[in-house]
Amino acid sequence: MNSRQSLCILCGGRSAEHEVSLCSAYNVVGAVDRARFAVAVVGIDKAGKWLLLPEDAFVAGADSPDTARLAADGTAVVPVVHDGGAALQTADGSLIPVDVVFPVMHGTYGEDGAIQGLLRMCGAAFVGCDVMASANCMDKDVAKRLFVHAGIDTAAWRTLEVGLPHPSDEDLVAELGLPLFVKPARMGSSVGISKVKTLADLAPALKLAFQYDTKVLVEEFVAGQEIEVAVLGNRTPLASVPGEIEVLDEFYSFDAKYIDDAKAILHAPARLSEAEQKAVREAAVRAFRALDCAGLARVDFFLCGDGSVRLNEINTIPGFTRISMYPRLWARTGVAYPELIARLVDLALERHAEEAALVTDFHAS
Repeated sequence: MNSRQSLCILCGGRSAEHEVSLCSAYNVVGAVDRARFAVAVVGIDKAGKWLLLPEDAFVAGADSPDTARLAADGTAVVPVVHDGGAALQTADGSLIPVDVVFPVMHGTYGEDGAIQGLLRMCGAAFVGCDVMASANCMDKDVAKRLFVHAGIDTAAWRTLEVGLPHPSDEDLVAELGLPLFVKPARMGSSVGISKVKTLADLAPALKLAFQYDTKVLVEEFVAGQEIEVAVLGNRTPLASVPGEIEVLDEFYSFDAKYIDDAKAILHAPARLSEAEQKAVREAAVRAFRALDCAGLARVDFFLCGDGSVRLNEINTIPGFTRISMYPRLWARTGVAYPELIARLVDLALERHAEEAALVTDFHAS
């Protein structure tokens, strides 16, 4: 009798971060403890088709997003409700039961609550934040509003939307200063981001950002050390030792994150005093709780010269590539990659069991 749990790893998707997802998933699959888990890999292609693929051949060129490609040949599947839980159904009606899903999907449809909502509808236990927290963290404008409400310091910003009046470029520069950043509101991996140094650079930066989203942030520049903290847990989350991004380029761009190692140095742990480490770890847990996160998140800060900590953003499905900070920081904190995956699955099952125990039938007396 096979006592292993069925772990479905979802990757790819209809996102500009499709290839990054494949690189992350490749590393997650390689770290799974096969004594505990039976792995099923489902790659979602750019047209949205779900393909059950061999776990040892679901991606080619996984060393870099520049070369990563999803395998084309697989068995078409769809997620369905089965026997009180979730399963994958093939075209001939065959069912593959799934105990828990790990959506290793970055960006649109993967990190924004979309896949989380689908998995909830299918009755699946899944790793990571639920629908609301995923959506709110993905939307940088909404997240910043919630940070402010919770009394958490963050960079000043203005939000621009397609179809609505915008301040002039001159007014934006007068309000936020130079340099400043322009970002699609609901993208990750630094896709579509520009550092704007002159007034003339602002218009093309906005044009680029609006290619990726209908809502764009114009944000003040914050000078400081870029600090990242990995958070793990549900109601009582733990924070890893902090890491530091020493940027050798204009900013921590997509290339610096995934393509060209020479554009940034990753320090794990960060070059901080004990007091500074304590401050950012506590701030990371506070931010995680403020946005009702669960399972995992990477919380990014700026540590300014005056000692203040300013929250940049929360990533609910951080990278799991060969150089990504989230698994690296937990390794530095004493949690090896296979143990990290197991803990994430346990947290998903814990939350799912709590939700399954809730009453869903109501009869007024």
